Amino acid sequence: MAQDTTRSFSVITDGLPSQLPDIDPAETGEWLESLDAVIEESGRGRARFLMLKLLERAREKAVGVPGLTSTDYINTIPPEREPWFPGDEHVERRIRAYIRWNAAIMVSRANRPEFNVGGHIATYASSASLYEVGFNHFFRGKDHLSSSPGSASGDQIFIQGHASPGIYARAFLEGRLSEQQLDAFRRESEQGGLSSYPHPRLMPDFWEFPTVSMGLGPIDAIYQARFNRYLLNRQIKDTSGSKVWAFLGDGEMDEPESIGALGVAAREELDNLIFVVNCNLQRLDGPVRGNGKIMQELESLFRGAGWNVIKVVWGRDWDPLLAKDTDGVLVHQMNTTPDGQFQTYTTSSGEYIRENFFGADARLRRMVADLADDDLRRLSRGGHDYRKLYAAYKAATEHTGQPTVILAHTIKGWTLGKDFEARNATHQMKKLTKAELKEFRDRLYLEIPDSALAGDLPPYYQPGPDSEEIQYMRERRAALGGSMPKRVVRAKPLAQPPAKIFDELRKGSGKQPVATTMAFVRLLKDLMKTKEMGARFVPVIPDEARTFGMDAMFPTAKIYSPHGQRYEAVDRELLLSYQESVQGQMLHEGISEAGSMGSVIAAATSYATHAQHMIPVYVFYSMFGFQRTGDQMWALGDQLGRGFLLGATAGRTTLNGEGLQHQDGHSLLLASTNPACVSYDPAFAFEVSHIVREALDRMYGERDDKVFYYLTVYNEPVPQPAEPEGLDPAQIIAGMYRFRPAPSLPGGEDEGATPPRAQLLASGTSIHWALTAQEILAADFGVAADVWSVTSWNELRREALERDRVNLLNPEAAEAVPYVTRVLEGAPGPVIAVSDWMRAVPDQISRWVPQPFTSLGTDGYGRSDTRAALRRHFKVDAESVVVATLESLVRAGEVKASTVEEAIRRFGLREDTDAVPGTDGAR
Repeated sequence: MAQDTTRSFSVITDGLPSQLPDIDPAETGEWLESLDAVIEESGRGRARFLMLKLLERAREKAVGVPGLTSTDYINTIPPEREPWFPGDEHVERRIRAYIRWNAAIMVSRANRPEFNVGGHIATYASSASLYEVGFNHFFRGKDHLSSSPGSASGDQIFIQGHASPGIYARAFLEGRLSEQQLDAFRRESEQGGLSSYPHPRLMPDFWEFPTVSMGLGPIDAIYQARFNRYLLNRQIKDTSGSKVWAFLGDGEMDEPESIGALGVAAREELDNLIFVVNCNLQRLDGPVRGNGKIMQELESLFRGAGWNVIKVVWGRDWDPLLAKDTDGVLVHQMNTTPDGQFQTYTTSSGEYIRENFFGADARLRRMVADLADDDLRRLSRGGHDYRKLYAAYKAATEHTGQPTVILAHTIKGWTLGKDFEARNATHQMKKLTKAELKEFRDRLYLEIPDSALAGDLPPYYQPGPDSEEIQYMRERRAALGGSMPKRVVRAKPLAQPPAKIFDELRKGSGKQPVATTMAFVRLLKDLMKTKEMGARFVPVIPDEARTFGMDAMFPTAKIYSPHGQRYEAVDRELLLSYQESVQGQMLHEGISEAGSMGSVIAAATSYATHAQHMIPVYVFYSMFGFQRTGDQMWALGDQLGRGFLLGATAGRTTLNGEGLQHQDGHSLLLASTNPACVSYDPAFAFEVSHIVREALDRMYGERDDKVFYYLTVYNEPVPQPAEPEGLDPAQIIAGMYRFRPAPSLPGGEDEGATPPRAQLLASGTSIHWALTAQEILAADFGVAADVWSVTSWNELRREALERDRVNLLNPEAAEAVPYVTRVLEGAPGPVIAVSDWMRAVPDQISRWVPQPFTSLGTDGYGRSDTRAALRRHFKVDAESVVVATLESLVRAGEVKASTVEEAIRRFGLREDTDAVPGTDGAR
C-alpha cells in the first residue's frame, strides 16, 4: 500500500527562493563561470571570501537574500566531489568487524549472572565507522614526529561515553589491553579493571576527557578548542596543528549544555573544532524526533549559529538512485519522511520498503524496478560508509574560518542482528543469545566455529600481532602519532614564587577595611607579576570583574580576544579602562558560569593535554558555583584538573541586598561531596596568603597532587589583623587554630571558683561575630571563651574520616586521633560553632569534638535586608552566639537558666528588635 503523503510537509526552512524565474540565463551563466574561475585560479578560500563580501554588499543594498539554514535530506558532499580514499577498504572492514565483535562480547560477558554489571552494546555498533575512519586517517596522537607545526600536542578526542566498549576493544587488538582486563570491564576492584565510561581519574594513562555526563562533552570541547587558541595567541604553546574532535549523540543535543556555547565557537572562528553527531535517531528509550527530522533540525541550529555543516545521510549504494532522480521525487520523499518511519524501514523487509517508501509515486517504483527486495533492505546509511565519512572528515579538517559539525546518519545496534538494530529497547540490551551470537558472527564474516559459541562465555577474537589487520592498525597509528586515547603527562613542576610575595597580606591592613575578596585579588595581582609563574595564571571571570575588584587587571593583563580590540572603549580615558587583546591573559566569559567552567577545565588540565602547567583562577558569585555547575566541577576532578575556584560574595548574609537566589549558605556542603576539592573558608587575609601558598606548592610543585582548591571569600570590608605571633601555618592548613584566647577573669559565683569557660569556633566572616560575643560574654556574664578560627570544616572532617579508616583497619595499633580532637582535647567548656553557612557545614565535625557541641547557622532561604538584620533573623549574630553559649553552660550546670532568659530579653532575640535598621557591617 502506498504511503499517504497528503499530510507531509517540507522540513526545509528559510531555503533559497528557487521558484523565482531566471529572466537572463546567459548572465547567470557568466556569474557562475566567474565563480568557477576564481575557485580554479585562487582556490576555495578566495571564493568563500568573495561570496561573503557579496552577501555583505547585498545586505547593505537591502537585496534581502535569505540565509540557507537547512538543505535537502541528502549528503552535503556529492559523489563527484569525494576525494580518493587512501586506505585499504578490505582490511579496514575486517578491523571494524573484529572491534565490533569484541566490544559486544566484552559487555555480554560482563553481564553473566555472577556479575551483571551492565554496559552498552548498541551505541558503538552504530558509530564504529565514525571512529575507525578517524583512528586510521585523521586523529593525531601525542607522539607525532612530523614537522607539522604544533603537532606535539596531537588532537583532543572527546569520545561518546556509551561507546567506551569499542574503544577498549580497539586497544585490545593493539595489545594495549589484555583479555583479562576486558573481562574486568566495570569491575575496577579487579587488578587492571576497566572503568564503565571515560574516566581519567580511574584510568589516568588511558582516558583524557570524561564525557558520559551528557552535554558536558560538547561545551567542554568548545572551550578546549578555544583554550588551544588562547595558548597559541599568548605564545605559550604552538597548538596550530591540533584539532578538537567531539563525538556526540543526536539525543544528547537536547541537553542545554550541548548547544549553549555554539555561538562562542562560531564567533571566535574555531576552525580547529569538529563535532561528529552520531544521528542514529534514537534516545535511550525511543526516537529522538519520531515525528520530525533531527538531522534537519540540527543542521538549521548549527547553520544558524554560524557553523559549517556537513551531512552524511546516505551510503554509496544510494548514489545511482539519486543520479536517476532528475525531477527530485526521491529527494522529496527523503525530505518528507519522518525519522520514526525511517526507523521502521530499518527493521522491515525489502518488500515493505518497496511498497511504503518507493511505492508512493510511479517514478519511484520505476527507479528501483531492477533492484531485488534484499537490495532495498541493504540500502545503507551514510554513517556506516567509510568513503562518505572520509570525504566529510577531510573537508572538515581543511575548512577554515568556522567550526564544523558532521551529521552522520546511522542505525543504533547496526550489525548486531534483527533483535537489536533500531529497536526502541536497544540501549538497555546487554547480552546476546546464542542464536544472536551466530547471526552476529555471520554478519561480520568471522571465522569462529559454532563449538566456540556453545559455552557460557563467547570468545574474544584476536587475529594475532602478525596478522595483516593488526599490522595495518599499528602502521596507521604510528604514522598519525601513536595510539589513542592516551593521556600523557610531560609537564614539569613549576618553580614557586618567592616567599616575600605572600608577606604583604600577613601584615594586616591596619585601620583600613579590606574584604577577603580584595585581599585575594591583591595577592593574585602580585603573583601574576612573578617570573616563576606569572604568565601561567588564567583569570576567569563571568562578567563580574568590577564586583570583585579585578578591573584593575584590565590595563595590564588585558582581556583575551582572538580579534583584538577593534573599537575605542567608551572608558578609554579612565585608568581602569576595558582593554581587549589577542595576547590578553584574562578570560572574560560573559554571563556564563558553564562556559567559565569549560575554560577552567581546559586550563586546569593543560599540564596533561599540552604539557604546559596553567593555573586557572575562577572568581564567581559563590551561589552560582557548585549549585549551578557542580556537574562540571565533578568532571574537573575526574579529569585530574588543578586550579582555584573562588566563591566570592560568599555566605548567606554578606551579599545582603541581593536576596534569596543570590545568598549562598550551602556551597561548602556541596564542595564536601567532591573528593578532589580542597575547600577553605578563610576569615583573614593572612589565612588567604598561607592557603594560596600551600595550594600552589601542592598542585604545581613537587607534590604534584591531583586536586583543586575552592576558597570562599567575602565582600564585607573589615580591618584585617596582622598574623598572630608564633602562629604555626600548618594549623591554618590543617583546618583550625586558636585565634584569640579567653581573657583573664575573676572567679564565678562561688568564691574561689574559676569562671565558666567555653570554646567558640567560627569561620569566614562569622569570626567577627564570635569575637564580639567573646567580649560580651566576658564583660557582661563573666564567661571566658576562647575563639578559634576554623579555616576548613571540610578538611577537618576529611582528615578525621581518614583517621577513622586507619583505626578500622588496624585494631591492634595505637588509636589514630583526628586533628580536631587533638587540638580541642582539654579545652574547657562546651563548643559553640558558628558560620555564615547552614548548620550542616560545622556539624560535619561534631562527632569528633570531645566537648558538648552546639552549632548556629543560616539555614533556610535568604532575603534582602541589612547584614545586621539578616544575622539577627538567622540567629547567628554576636548576641545569638552569646545566648547559645550561655544555654550550653546551663546544660553543663555552670550558669543559671534565668541568666539565659535575661539575655534573650535584653538582646530582643525573640522580637529581633536589636537589629538596627540600616546597620551594615560586622557587629
